[in-house]
Amino acid sequence: MMQVSSHHLEALRTVLAGKVITAEDADYDTARIQWNNDIDRNPLAIARCASPADIAAAITFAREQELEISVRGGGHAFSGTGVCDDGLMIDLSAMRQVSISADAGLARVGGGATVAELDAATQVHGLAVPTGVISHTGVGGLTLGGGIGWLTHKAGLTIDNLVSADVVLADGRCVRTSPDEHADLFWALRGGGGNFGVVTTFEFQLLPVGPEVHLGLFFWGMDQGEEVLRLARDVVPNLPVEAGAQIAIGLNAPPAPFVPPQYHFTPGYLLIIVGFSSAEEHARIVAPIRDALPPLFELVTPIPYVALQRTLDETAPWGLLGYQEVIYLDELTDDVISRIVTQLPAKRSPMSFCLIFRLDGAYSAVGDEQTAFGGRRSPRYVVNIAGIGASPAVLNADRAWVRSLWSALRPFARDSGGYVNSMTDNDADRVRASYGPTKYGRLARIKAKYDPANVFHLNANIKPA
Repeated sequence: MMQVSSHHLEALRTVLAGKVITAEDADYDTARIQWNNDIDRNPLAIARCASPADIAAAITFAREQELEISVRGGGHAFSGTGVCDDGLMIDLSAMRQVSISADAGLARVGGGATVAELDAATQVHGLAVPTGVISHTGVGGLTLGGGIGWLTHKAGLTIDNLVSADVVLADGRCVRTSPDEHADLFWALRGGGGNFGVVTTFEFQLLPVGPEVHLGLFFWGMDQGEEVLRLARDVVPNLPVEAGAQIAIGLNAPPAPFVPPQYHFTPGYLLIIVGFSSAEEHARIVAPIRDALPPLFELVTPIPYVALQRTLDETAPWGLLGYQEVIYLDELTDDVISRIVTQLPAKRSPMSFCLIFRLDGAYSAVGDEQTAFGGRRSPRYVVNIAGIGASPAVLNADRAWVRSLWSALRPFARDSGGYVNSMTDNDADRVRASYGPTKYGRLARIKAKYDPANVFHLNANIKPA
């Protein structure tokens, strides 16, 4: 294990307004915790930074002591890259401020804030930033990789709504990036992940959403898988701009009041249609679903936007063990559907599942080269395959299931790349395939300019050119 003298650590404590935590401190295990409990790492020290100056001092300290650096925002990634072994973990959890300028339609968000904290602040004004679908996700990691959620069809990725960002670079400089300031870095941050520095503040354009939206949730049994996926293939690509959708496969019906008791904990197929316009328009959209394939049960209701953002939280609770693979598919062909339906029963854990998002609408209105996002902007599907278990034995079984289903779908994908936020293993070839050679080359040149020593490499890493 790397050794750093207590004298040096004390020197770091004296220059930080925040807190330095080591294994001798009672809150060490709490501070290093990650969402994915399958990944257990022990940093030499944790710098809980309170300001950009703290972050700059922490980076300088780590480089002087030749320590590896990890950056933890929300700690929600399957990959667990926010926490390192034997190095310095820069913890942004004390930098969670969210300030709203409703008149200007802008939100300034600290690098350690969560989606729930952002939503709570914006919804006071009936505004929102397009983010993810799990409320305890960190805004920082979600944004830097792209940001896919309910509003993607209507308003694009999270990065498509980013106006500027304040960044601490590998050399300790603090810079502001925007289309007019360090424009190359601003381009790279929008999809290039945490490769280029530590973002202390994100500034987003806001759009009117809520405070009430409309939920349409339809559930079918496992024996109707092919019919459900064919129905979703017909319905989802034809949704109006004021709607979003998700297909969830293998989830158990919850013991909720709207679920008939005989279906509690029953595994099946779920189609969720969210409407951002009127109740009448939403009713018109969802009526053909029940007419075409009557579900076992449904829930069609108005719902607060903040509640919508928490709808799937129980599928991803803190402290379980997880592994995920992801793949882009141009179409849900009959062969793709058959592979999914055939492979699904092999999963062992009731918490393992497959989520499918349609990427089109506002997502596809942005050009491929306008951002560094690791995926083409033509209409397509992103398929997340997640193995989640309560024990290593269960996770090991479902890790094999995840890889098997990914391999079964691979012949139908253009390449082996995927959405970098959803990767557990940041394999170098997969990362290159996700960005493609042209975009990866551009990112590598920007990396060489802002982080030539690859200080920030615990991520879906882009090596300096």
